[in-house]
Amino acid sequence: MGASGSGKTSMRSLIFSNNPASLTSRLGATIDVEQNHVRFLGDLILNLWDCGGQDAFMDSYLSTQQSTIFSHVGVLIYVFEVMSQNMQKDLEYYTDCLKALRKYSPEASVFLLVHKMDLVRAPQRRTVLDKKMRELKQVSGEMAVTLFGTSIYDETLYKAWSNIVHTLIPNVSILTKHLTTLADACSATEVVLFERTTFLVIATSAPPPTTTEPPQPISPPTVPSPNTSEGSTSSHRNAFSGSSTPFGPTSRTTSPPPPPVTSPLSSSTLDFSDDQSVTQDANGDPTPSDPHQLDATRYERTSELIKAFKHTCARVRDEFHTLEMELADFTAVLDELTKNTYVLVVVHNPTIETAALRMNIRLARKKFEEIQGDNVVA
Repeated sequence: MGASGSGKTSMRSLIFSNNPASLTSRLGATIDVEQNHVRFLGDLILNLWDCGGQDAFMDSYLSTQQSTIFSHVGVLIYVFEVMSQNMQKDLEYYTDCLKALRKYSPEASVFLLVHKMDLVRAPQRRTVLDKKMRELKQVSGEMAVTLFGTSIYDETLYKAWSNIVHTLIPNVSILTKHLTTLADACSATEVVLFERTTFLVIATSAPPPTTTEPPQPISPPTVPSPNTSEGSTSSHRNAFSGSSTPFGPTSRTTSPPPPPVTSPLSSSTLDFSDDQSVTQDANGDPTPSDPHQLDATRYERTSELIKAFKHTCARVRDEFHTLEMELADFTAVLDELTKNTYVLVVVHNPTIETAALRMNIRLARKKFEEIQGDNVVA
C-alpha cells in the first residue's frame, strides 16, 4: 500500500515480473486492487495485493472494504515516496491502515519502504533517510515495524524484498543448517540459496569457524555480456574462467588466506538498510568497515547482477543456466540446486576446482528437494 505514484507497481514488476528498471516508466497507475498469485519456491503461493493509492481508493479500503483488505494479512508493505509533497496525508492514511491491521490481522508483520532514494543527492541520503525513519517509527507507535530505504536502480530493493519474503518461508533454519553442511563439504567461505525466478535470497550458510586469518571480503564481480565473453557456450551453459588451479584437498578451516578482494562495483552504490553492523563516529558519519568483514550487500548485488545478466542473455536469444568464475582471489560457482532454486558457492582456497564444487552441488540436489518439499508442507 502507499500513495499513488510512490512506486509500488514498479517494484513489483521489477522483482516478480523480471522487468528491468528502464521499462517501469511504461507502467500505468493501478486501479483499485490488482491481485497476483506469485508462485514462490514451487508450491508456495504468495497472494500479492497491489492496492491503488489514489485518495478515492484509499478511502474505500478504510471504510467499505476494510474487512476484505485487512483480513488474513501476513505482511503489510507500506511505501512512502521520499520526496512526497503530501507527507502529512500519507501519514494519516498509514496510521488508519495500522488501526485496521491491528483489528483484522494483529499478527501481521509491517515493512515500511522509503522509496525513490535515488532522487536524493548522494551526500544527503543518509541524513534524509534517518530523519524519515525517526518520523515513521514515531508515528507507528507500539507497532513493530521494519524500515528500508529503496530504489529500483540498485540492490537496496532486493535487500528489502529478501527480508520480506524471508518472513513468509517456513523452516528457514533447516535450510541454513544443510547449506552449512554443503559449505563444509566444499570448504566454502559461504553458500547462498536464491529463489529461481526472483533471485531473492532464501537462506545462507552459517559463517565458518573463526581462524587466525579471517576470510577476506567478497563482492560479486561484474558479469560480461554473453556475446562478448569467451566463456559463453552454444549449449547454453555459460562458464567464465580465469587461470586454472590444481585439484587438491579441501578443508574449510585450513585454507590459506587469500589477498584482499577489491570490489569492481562502483562506490556510489546505495545502501540504505537499517543495518546495525554499520558503525558511526561521534558526528554520526559512517566509519570505514573492517576489511576482514564480508560485504554487507553481497547478496543483493549478486541478485541484481545475475538478473541483469539474464536479461542480456534473453536479448541475444540465449538462456542462462550456470555461472563459473575462477579469479585470482576467489572461485565462485552459481548453479541450479533444485527446480526452484539456485545456489552460489564461494571458495577462497585456490586448490579447489570448480568441477569438485559442481559435483557436491549435484550430490546435494536430492536432499534439498526433500527439504524444500517438507518446508512447503510445513
